[in-house]
This record gives sequence, structure tokens and C-alpha cells, in this order.
Amino acid sequence: MKKLINAVENVLRESLDGFAAAHADLVRVAHDPTYVARADAPVRGKVALISGGGSGHEPLHAGFVGHGMLHAACPGEVFTSPTPDQMVAAAGAVDGGAGILLIVKNYSGDVMNFEMAAEMLPGAQATVLVNDDVAVEDSTYTTGRRGVAGTMVVEKIVGAAAEAGAELAACQALGERVNQATGSMGVALTSCTVPAAGTPTFTLGADEMEMGVGIHGEPGRRRVRLAQADAIAEEMIGAICQSLAPARGTPVLLHVNGFGGTPLMELYLMYHAAAKLCAARGLEIARSLVGSYTTSLDMAGCSLTLTRLDDELISLWDAPVHTPALRWGR
Repeated sequence: MKKLINAVENVLRESLDGFAAAHADLVRVAHDPTYVARADAPVRGKVALISGGGSGHEPLHAGFVGHGMLHAACPGEVFTSPTPDQMVAAAGAVDGGAGILLIVKNYSGDVMNFEMAAEMLPGAQATVLVNDDVAVEDSTYTTGRRGVAGTMVVEKIVGAAAEAGAELAACQALGERVNQATGSMGVALTSCTVPAAGTPTFTLGADEMEMGVGIHGEPGRRRVRLAQADAIAEEMIGAICQSLAPARGTPVLLHVNGFGGTPLMELYLMYHAAAKLCAARGLEIARSLVGSYTTSLDMAGCSLTLTRLDDELISLWDAPVHTPALRWGR
């Protein structure tokens, strides 16, 4: 294993300290328990958004803490859910008096620990469960579909509404609507290596890929021979559209997400392939985003995400955002 680390047991803490120092104008980090919060939190009179999950998916979630998105994020150890005490501490730090909205990816550990935290939180709170992965219906890690790159879409759109002063119930309903309008699917060309393990999570042959892989290296729909980008995109877009059933003329967000080990050249090539397929289905790509936003450590591969849009969702997507990893309009 070759990684830029000092000691395995200090990877997360040292990474978070570096992250906070690099973006001290936007965020601050607390330890024992660990969370990342907006530098200006709490924001009085507005709903506070909190998300989190295992580390290794950076910039998700801490990279989306800031104006127009999250108020706090709770990072667990690599691919390990954060604990309820982290969420409770984060909520106490960012609660502006209008309630707390928890945005949770559908993984068993995340769901259980966020539910425990919700029971411990005083005041008004609500939860949005994200399950945008169309690749599988169940896995070892979930009951139902997994929450993957669509989580960022939910955080951006709901974050804009909260920034504009939307009430807690409205933010929750909006998050559920965005989740239902979003589908994602991933493909892996290589495994990832968790620092504490020191060896790849799984093994792929030189001519193999994992179609429908999860962001922790969970098995996908099937292991198949490596194909050309157009064929890979065709299977992924086909599966997403089968789930979302967008009508011709529907405006969509097309998000091509890298898993951490894929160069932008290849991500833009995949965007080109996916965009052609969307056009052939009569879909209007109203907004797009390409880059590594929900990663799986050093995995080579990508995911494709489509979100059905309308005028309201487009306006909220376009609203100003200023976070370490996502920023425009401000």
C-alpha cells in the first residue's frame, strides 16, 4: 500500500485538521466528538442541515459545509458511520432555532446512528433518507437502494431552500421530492484500498469491471468484461431511466461523478457519451456537473446521476453556494 499518510490511526484527524486550516474562512472542525461546522454557524432563524457518513468519499460531506448547503457534517472513520454523539454535538453547534434536518444516506449503520441521534435531539427535527442508487434493491449494507452521488444533489437543493428561509417541513418535503426524482449508477474499473486494511477491497482482472458498484466497494449488478465508454454509459443511463421514467422533453441535471482515481479527461468523455444518450431519449440537459464529488478513496471509475428538474428545482440549483468543494453565484 502506497499512501500519503503518517500513521493509519491518525489519517482522519490529520486530514480534517488540514481541511479546516485550508478553508478556515468557511469551516471549523471540532474533535471528541468530531464534526465540521460552518464558520458562521449557528444561523439564527433558519433550518440547519446536518449530514455525514464514513470518510473516504471526500468532498462528500464536509466539503459541502458552507453558505447554501450544509451547516455541519459528521465524518466517521473510513467507510464507517459516524456515532450519535457526533450528530448531537454538531446539532448543538449549528441549531439556529428553526429546527434540524438530517440528510442520511441509506446505509444500515448511518440509518441506525442517525435515528438514535434524532431520539436524543431536543427541539424540532426531521430526516431525509437518500436512496438514489438504481443498481441494486438490497445489499449487505442497506435495506433497499443505497444513497450515493445523488446525496450531493439533495444537499445542494435543500440547502438553497433553507438559506432562503424555508421552514423545516418544507425542507423535508423538498428533500424527499429531489430524492424521488434522482437516480444514480456506478461502475468500477479498480478496487479501492482502505488504509486500515492495506489491501484492495476486491480484485478485478485486467479486462474486468464491476457494473453497479457501491461507493464502499460493494458488489454491483454483475462483473463483466471491460467495454467501451459508450456501451458503459448506455447501460447506466438505461438503468437510471428505467427507474425514473422521465418523459420526453423533461429537463434534467446530468452529473458525472468520479470515484477518486479517474482523470477529468475520462469523466468528460463519459459526459459526452451520456449526453448523447439523453438527447436520443428526448431529455433536455438543463444543468450539468462533472467532477469527483462522491468518491471511493482511490477507486477508478465513475457514476452517472440524473435528476428530473422543474423551474423551482433549477432555481434552487442555481442559487448561490459557497463551500470548499462547490461554489458559484457568490
